[in-house]
Amino acid sequence: MSEFRLDRSAFKLQSAKEAADHDSYYQKMPLQERAKVINYLKSVAYNYPEDNPPRLDRTAFSIRSRRSNG
Repeated sequence: MSEFRLDRSAFKLQSAKEAADHDSYYQKMPLQERAKVINYLKSVAYNYPEDNPPRLDRTAFSIRSRRSNG
């Protein structure tokens, strides 16, 4: 199903510098590859199938202007 695997048993405490250096790995990836990784991580975090994400309930949100009309 997925070419990515999340190793839930692995954990490494990192300093802020190490975490920033890790970010450069993803910055060098092509945009489409990064999108695949993000999609996979979201599907694991929110427990939905990677190829069938849930639909956004648009009735739960509303937009209104914060400007006064006067």
